[in-house]
Amino acid sequence: MSLNTQLDLFPEQTPAYILSFQFSAWYPTFSDVSIKSTVIRPLSSEFREYLESESVFVPVGSENVPAESTLSDDEGEDSDEEDATPSYAFPELDAKIRECITQYGAVFPKLNFTSPRHGSSLPPSPLKCTSPADVYLLLKSSDFVNHDINLDSVFEGCSKPSAVQDGNSGGGSSWPPYELELVLRKWYAVNPSREFRCFVRGGRLIGITQRDTNHYDFLNEVPTQEKIVNSIVGFWEEKIKPRKQDQSDYVFDFLLTRDLSRGHILDFNPYAPRTDSLLFSYEELRDLAITAATAASSPAADFDSKKEMVIPEFRYIDSPSHPAASRNAPTHQHNMVPFEAIELSSGKDIDEFAELWANQVEASTSD
Repeated sequence: MSLNTQLDLFPEQTPAYILSFQFSAWYPTFSDVSIKSTVIRPLSSEFREYLESESVFVPVGSENVPAESTLSDDEGEDSDEEDATPSYAFPELDAKIRECITQYGAVFPKLNFTSPRHGSSLPPSPLKCTSPADVYLLLKSSDFVNHDINLDSVFEGCSKPSAVQDGNSGGGSSWPPYELELVLRKWYAVNPSREFRCFVRGGRLIGITQRDTNHYDFLNEVPTQEKIVNSIVGFWEEKIKPRKQDQSDYVFDFLLTRDLSRGHILDFNPYAPRTDSLLFSYEELRDLAITAATAASSPAADFDSKKEMVIPEFRYIDSPSHPAASRNAPTHQHNMVPFEAIELSSGKDIDEFAELWANQVEASTSD
């Protein structure tokens, strides 16, 4: 029997398994070793509708500075267009967000599973939010949040439970209960060179890769690599593994401190195709998992040699010419919306915005 037939590429993907990785499921257990965060739920159906809407605009009352009331000669001509623009207001949610901002100084948002990740096109800092409007715009300007809104996306790769299994004899099938949540995390100026994605399979930490795919010279230094691996392995064995006894397959994102000796959990992700394996392929990770399991169970190996054989493999961008190097471009630039585009949209639908944006580009190139 070949190595590849001894272990499935992915563990079984069930709705319960996926839901165990939403933020509110894991954070209470690991809050002492993660970034301070607040979960806001339930969220109204109107807020979900706002996130799903095509227009990009801020809800009424969400900005820190009240909008000025102005009159113009053209006001009457535009009234029909303004009436057609959807209008949303979330005063209760605004108040909760402002409370968190007061507590943390600034926040960055995410939903149950995903976070918007952007480059520097959203000033003053890509993820730093100091008003409800900042939070809403950041969520609206990212394609990633759509994943958490659509149930078929949330449970992609899972089999729908049958009605009988759900205790419903009426026929049909449905996904389990799922409640959208807004997570506000205390904002820090994070150095992406110290972010790492770590893969655990069969209860063993098998692989570590840098999370930001830009080249960093210091990662080429062997002592630095050893310190990174030792710090992450030590943290996992002491702080994560004992609390994850009921789960043996998962991916976690980790941020090391400046001296690379300690760190914080950024997120947990399912060991699933939806989770980017970055500098590994999942086929390579399967082979590493099999090798680690074989080494750990070998009766001929003593304790020290077993420990040596299951040290996770560390992968990094070793030069700017590395095939996976982003050449200092934002990792998720294809999901970025320029700040000027957000200002220009002003609540217009996608067709109106596309025409206006094309005219703006044409005008700028002709200057």
